[in-house]
Amino acid sequence: MRASIVSVGTELLFGQTINTNCAYLSDALNRMGIDVLYHFTVGDNPARLEDILLEGLKRSDLIITTGGLGPTQDDLTKEVVCKVMDAPLMLHQPSMDAIESFFEAVKRPMTDNNIKQAMLPQDGTIFPNDRGTAPGFAVTKNNKIIACLPGPPREMKAMFELSMAPFLAEKTNSVIYYQILRTYGLGESAMETALLDLIDNQTDPTIATYAMEGESYLRVASKAATFDEAKKNVEKTVDAVMQRIGEYVYSVKGQNLADVVAEKLLASGLSLSCAESCTGGLFAAALTNVPGISKIFDRGFVTYSNKAKIEELGVSPQTLEEYGAVSEETAKEMAIGVYRTTKSNICISVTGIAGPDGGTEIKPVGLVYIGLLVAHEGCEPEIYISQHLFRWKNREKNREVTVLAMLHSIFEHVFNKTK
Repeated sequence: MRASIVSVGTELLFGQTINTNCAYLSDALNRMGIDVLYHFTVGDNPARLEDILLEGLKRSDLIITTGGLGPTQDDLTKEVVCKVMDAPLMLHQPSMDAIESFFEAVKRPMTDNNIKQAMLPQDGTIFPNDRGTAPGFAVTKNNKIIACLPGPPREMKAMFELSMAPFLAEKTNSVIYYQILRTYGLGESAMETALLDLIDNQTDPTIATYAMEGESYLRVASKAATFDEAKKNVEKTVDAVMQRIGEYVYSVKGQNLADVVAEKLLASGLSLSCAESCTGGLFAAALTNVPGISKIFDRGFVTYSNKAKIEELGVSPQTLEEYGAVSEETAKEMAIGVYRTTKSNICISVTGIAGPDGGTEIKPVGLVYIGLLVAHEGCEPEIYISQHLFRWKNREKNREVTVLAMLHSIFEHVFNKTK
């Protein structure tokens, strides 16, 4: 089954609202074995919406619309869909009852325009809305389906999962299973080169490579009659991929690096503290986004100035004078200072030039030093220092990729890439 998604709302075209519905629906539909071919976005204009629907019906077996099901005059999705599908509207009493009950529950008067939401296609499949007042529905004509879901993501997701997914499951005869492998230290072009024979000969499963800030990832997907068959196909290809680039792979489950490192830290029970200069607390924020991390994350220092490095971490003024704040020697002393204060098993530090200014010919923008001290019980601490030169002139990007490099340093040196 081929599908198109039509997002309705002038606020989407103005950039006032970020369209998260498309991403959610595309992922959900692909997992059901439904191929999403097109995304359309159209404002609250009935003529343009009608044009998009007619075009979509030429290209797709299924169209899903989101938005435009509210009670106001500019909410016209339902009316236009029913015109295109030649589906007369009539009062759907169960929906009317649900709308009235909703307003009674919230102790607000129901205005007459809410009756409009209970006017639904006579022969359609109605999807109740237990998170709001706008029901959804699906209508079929000439083996083509248009389904309408509400725009608010909270309402849309619940309606899709509870009503529309079961409706579609009866009409599909395949499923899609996929795995996402995420890598660090391997560019997209190098990844493609390493996997070229698999990519050139692919039919099913398929392999697609993608580039992200500071890392690359690939998706291996199979479409089959059953979930087990698709999963088996994917796992066989993943094994072949791992033989070629496994040393760069940090997750075969699509997890980001912060989640992977946090998961391993929590499993190991190793404590962690950090000292940040150029990243200004972004590393600590990345880890503390993970629930439960307080079990192993002790503390974070933001020592942006030389004074802070001296007073909080005990960095030698002579080191700063001779080598500078952005240096291997300073990163090392910062990590040692964190350990001296916290006695954490893992103490990581970072100092660098985020930009866009402040760089020199010897120390350009993007130069970063990371210090990592690892202290296992009963063993002398080990210290690893790494130098990085990121190509970005953008301050935000340099800080983001620096955090990735810090996380990967822990992943590599502490856990030895054990998956």
